[in-house]
Amino acid sequence: MVDVGAKEVTRRVATAEARVRFPANVAAALRRSGHRTKKGPVFDTAIVSGVMAAKRTHDLIPFCHPLPLDNCSIEIDAARNGEIVIRCQVSVHHRTGVEMEALTGASVAALTIYDMCKALSHDIEITSVRLVEKTGGKRDFKRKA
Repeated sequence: MVDVGAKEVTRRVATAEARVRFPANVAAALRRSGHRTKKGPVFDTAIVSGVMAAKRTHDLIPFCHPLPLDNCSIEIDAARNGEIVIRCQVSVHHRTGVEMEALTGASVAALTIYDMCKALSHDIEITSVRLVEKTGGKRDFKRKA
């Protein structure tokens, strides 16, 4: 791990997103069902799994520091074009950033959606997992639209 002991404790926030694309018939079926499948409520389950994953990032990514997260929130938006956008925002007061926690939360939420919907179709794509914004630490970052 990188030694962060000499770094200043600051508020650090990161937002990441992942996108899940569905065939049109699957997207329509999900809308009609209120985003439920036989496994249960898709979005609610994805939110819980994404938060759990963000909290356990250090167990999944070998050189990530274990962080006492101040907050983790996940928003899921079902666009009309059969695409779902997942946004995960994580914050902490610490010596290291939370980009990996935000990316992990968004990714695992997307994987959960895939798992809960794969009985409807395997033609589901998880795309564009990316950091959207981060503040705190050496420099801030904001992705241009």
